[in-house]
Amino acid sequence: MTVIVLTNCPAALRGFLTRWLLEISPGVFLGGPSARIRQVLWEEVKTYSGQGRALLAYSDASEQGYAFETNDHKWHPVDHEGLTLIRRPKDGPARTAAVPAKGWSKAAKRRRFGGR
Repeated sequence: MTVIVLTNCPAALRGFLTRWLLEISPGVFLGGPSARIRQVLWEEVKTYSGQGRALLAYSDASEQGYAFETNDHKWHPVDHEGLTLIRRPKDGPARTAAVPAKGWSKAAKRRRFGGR
């Protein structure tokens, strides 16, 4: 079983993948190609995904029973004692909210004080 998920990728790439996989939802492709075809498809996805992101998940004879790869994701797979886990990036420093301008807007003054 092979699943490929595309986000913000060109329509031509989606059309290319429908030759071997079934598109069960927009950007989600499912099928059972051989390992060789799967690797060729994944190389094509990495080459032509452009600004988009891609995720490949497939059946594997590992402890988990599956494996996955990512392309241009912020989250990355990491091997941890034989298990593949996802590493999420740490959030940057907390952003401070922009300080609103002092005083009332003209619309708020009209609503509050009934002026025109």
